[in-house]
Amino acid sequence: MASQVLVAANRGPLSYALAADGTLSARRGGGGLVSGLSTALAEQPGALWICAALSDADREAVRRGVSEPGVRMLAIDPEVYDGAYNGIANSVLWFLHHHLYEIPREPVFDAEFRRRWDCYVAYNEAFAAALAEEAAEGATVLIQDYHLALAPGMLRELRPDLRIGHFTHTPWASTDFLRMLPDDVRTQLVWGMLGADRLGFHTWEWAYNFTNAANFDDVSGIAQAHYPAGSPERGVWHRKAAGTGTGPVERRFTEVNAYPLGVDGDELRALAHRPEVDDKLAALRAEVGGLKTIVRVDRTELSKNILRGLLAYRELLVTHPEWRERVVHLASAYPSRQDLAVYREYTESVGELAAAVNTEFGTADWQPVLVSVEDDFARSLAAYRLADVALVNPVRDGMNLVAKEIPVVSEAGCALVLSTGAGAYEELRADALTVSPYDVTATAEALHAALSMPAAERADRTKRLAVAATALPPTQWLTSQLDALRT
Repeated sequence: MASQVLVAANRGPLSYALAADGTLSARRGGGGLVSGLSTALAEQPGALWICAALSDADREAVRRGVSEPGVRMLAIDPEVYDGAYNGIANSVLWFLHHHLYEIPREPVFDAEFRRRWDCYVAYNEAFAAALAEEAAEGATVLIQDYHLALAPGMLRELRPDLRIGHFTHTPWASTDFLRMLPDDVRTQLVWGMLGADRLGFHTWEWAYNFTNAANFDDVSGIAQAHYPAGSPERGVWHRKAAGTGTGPVERRFTEVNAYPLGVDGDELRALAHRPEVDDKLAALRAEVGGLKTIVRVDRTELSKNILRGLLAYRELLVTHPEWRERVVHLASAYPSRQDLAVYREYTESVGELAAAVNTEFGTADWQPVLVSVEDDFARSLAAYRLADVALVNPVRDGMNLVAKEIPVVSEAGCALVLSTGAGAYEELRADALTVSPYDVTATAEALHAALSMPAAERADRTKRLAVAATALPPTQWLTSQLDALRT
């Protein structure tokens, strides 16, 4: 049966495991996007989630015709998938949007890049074809993230009757960074996005960056940013068929908006008080004793800025020695993208720096940094509850839900040290201690101020942070975009 509401994302709400006897079993998928969308889509009867088969077990499930209600997996050729996902999405677009390139050495757009870009195009084409096949007449489609930036334009050509939205969970690159792309690739990327009726970003800064992208010299005259004073109509007028640009010329408007994703406070607090989390909290309390805690929870992702965070903690112990043997840094650093050499090296550097801090300052009775490398959500929630200070200092981040989750769960109140690079910065800045992500000394001083903050002030700030963090929970976040598409 054709669907009236469809979501497309690289990762799906479930994955499969293949037992030795050939039996397939489904389990819930991981990741913040999956968690948020799963909750929100439950409120949309008959909704369909289209995703990629990520593992051999997933592909075997597709081959056997095994499926779960409301989910369609696409068994994309593994080489095409690797080229699209690792070769372009994670090695080019992620670095571009997060401004992570080491400019004297990278990027390099050569023949191998072109091969990978062809994979990215094919990957997006597979999603567009599946959406076109599954969507009912006039259906609402919400495409997710930088993996599928070309799909809106491709789908527009296949099914002009559909209402198409796209949401980007990362930042959008500044004009200078986006201009690094080859001209034809950059134009494909922009026109792919302009195939949507509405584009969503976590912040207005990222939304503005996209409209600037649509005003590149090679696009001007066929696209024009539109932000009239006093008007709710914000976006881009364009006069060219989206996607490949081979269709009839038309004048269309793509609205560009900000939807700052929040957390579901009730659900998060319920998760944080399960018996499993209580056990983890008891273990952490035994390990920490009565010391103050600085908590961070991140993947070892380059944009998360873990190394400068550790350097700031080290500087705190140097310049404010009164905190020695009175504070512990609980650093959850889950290995990320270990199939890429630069991520493996970064993960190793995090471990080495944490060990160096422990060697320099540790005593027989005190280990300054306690690092967890296990992806253990229950332990993370326990650390949230225990936190006196939360350190969230990304270089550049789409939103950073950890900054919103910790104040919601914290038991005694938690001072938030937050970098200006976090997407959550604008919403939380009034009650956070804000710093430049590059300023190690300022971050060390902010940690000192946070640890020294009176309990009453800390509690009041935490309450206000929690209100801001829950302003647009996942169900409302998705519903508001779907409703906007339908109008």
